[in-house]
Amino acid sequence: MDYTLEKLSSFSGPQGPLLLIIMDGLGIGKKDQGDAVFLANPQNLIKLEKECKERALFTTIKAHGPAVGLPSEEDQGNSEVGHNAIGAGRIYNQGAKLVNEDLKTGRIFGTRLWEKLTSKVKGTDNCVHLIGLLSDGNVHSNIHQLYGILDGLVESGVNKVRIHILLDGRDVPEKSALSYVHPLENKLKLIQETYNYDYRIASGGGRMYVTMDRYESDWNVVKRGWYTHVLGIVQEIDLVKGYKGYYQSTEEAITHGRDCFPETNDQTARPFVVVDEQGQPVGKIYDGDVVINFNFRGDRAIQISKAFEEEEFDKFDRIYYPDVEYAGLLEYDDEAHIPEQYLVQPPDIKHTLSDFLCAQKVSQFAIAETHKFGHVTYFWNGNRTGYVCPDLEKYMEIKSDPSEMIPKQPKMKAYEVLKKTLEVLDSLEYKFIRVNFANPDMVGHTGLIDATIIAVQTVDECVAELVKKVNELNGITIITADHGNAEEMLQKDGSSSKTSHTTNPVGFWIIDKNWDGEYKLNFELEDPGLTNITSTIINLLGYNTPEIYRKSLVRFRE
Repeated sequence: MDYTLEKLSSFSGPQGPLLLIIMDGLGIGKKDQGDAVFLANPQNLIKLEKECKERALFTTIKAHGPAVGLPSEEDQGNSEVGHNAIGAGRIYNQGAKLVNEDLKTGRIFGTRLWEKLTSKVKGTDNCVHLIGLLSDGNVHSNIHQLYGILDGLVESGVNKVRIHILLDGRDVPEKSALSYVHPLENKLKLIQETYNYDYRIASGGGRMYVTMDRYESDWNVVKRGWYTHVLGIVQEIDLVKGYKGYYQSTEEAITHGRDCFPETNDQTARPFVVVDEQGQPVGKIYDGDVVINFNFRGDRAIQISKAFEEEEFDKFDRIYYPDVEYAGLLEYDDEAHIPEQYLVQPPDIKHTLSDFLCAQKVSQFAIAETHKFGHVTYFWNGNRTGYVCPDLEKYMEIKSDPSEMIPKQPKMKAYEVLKKTLEVLDSLEYKFIRVNFANPDMVGHTGLIDATIIAVQTVDECVAELVKKVNELNGITIITADHGNAEEMLQKDGSSSKTSHTTNPVGFWIIDKNWDGEYKLNFELEDPGLTNITSTIINLLGYNTPEIYRKSLVRFRE
């Protein structure tokens, strides 16, 4: 692929840097009592929107559903596909859609890997274990895909399955776990009655407290999952306030956990182990078993995959390391090849913005705190680990505090990110800089409106400082978001908090102090979305866009 770009004849780009600010999870809402962005009254963003509208340099764009490669308009956007989209410039079918297609056609059950996994346990006392997020949020997993896998196991003659469920409460209503547990248990009961197969839920816990850590933020989360799923142990530190940890039914575990910890919701639920009448775990993992992770999104599946696959492992004491066949629904890291085995081929994202900018010798800088660092690097670069061109790029991670501190510290590390970004801008070393502020998304996931208001106000202050600096340097600032969250904090009936992402559009601002009408936004574009930002960045750097990309959001004066 030739990554050469031609220079624009009508616009040479800014004298200073081009800065892209991603306000993670800050969408355009209804400006009601559930809209934390509206309630925050972000004066700087409001002022910038007014000024940009006067210049035809503000619009809204899609950040959900088919616009970012998800199956339907009902599918919420998320940070993974959002950053994929901006970095790739084209719409790729994402994990959820790819898995749906393979399940619908049965392709997944005709692979050599499926035959290998199912043959390993058939005719033995061994078991297939399924670990993943029990949800229809379609961000990390989908319960209907789990049902499809169960149907495939039944058709393949696998007579023993254990499911280790992670409660959501983040991409779905905060205390909705039983609405997923009950239909799953009904399905397992039907399988048992029809085929006399032994299919059961074996363990679980809240996704943010058990198993699903990301970016190695807190390996204790994964350790709790290992102890719970593999060893059938709930650690003593969690057996407080009357919580037993061991229950004869999943419903009892969830309801009693809520009684013991009323301040928590599903995403931070304590781990539990399902036991039989003798008090023995029904689903420990042993040598010869098969383990399938049924999450399709990678970031929160990588660490538990490492725990199963790495013989030399030093993140925590596994106590017992069973010899199992481990597979993911998809490959979660295609550079490190984690996991080694996976059932569905992931999107093959090629020819990213970084590839083109590196070929033009454009120096680049990316920064975010830990929660979103992988998004402005790994996902941005088409699910590739590391630098695209080490001599031209620099990535900086600002270490996040543990997730449990977010409700009380909604400012998170925004000001540290701001400080470092200002220093980088002052250095004049980099032409294109991208920065992610995690607050609206991460605090929005708590469901706490007051905290989310502070998060939005914090980002608003940081944006103003960065715009001011870029203006001083005669640069251009683009402001946008990867998906919505903070703008919709209540359920539709207003009865309870909403912690999930949204299907709302996001804003798109261009701030250029030296603008003289050379370009304006193209309001005639059909269904503009995140993928159109890629060509826009290339244009504003002074280059024609490649034909393979979706059209730019700007058009230039004749």
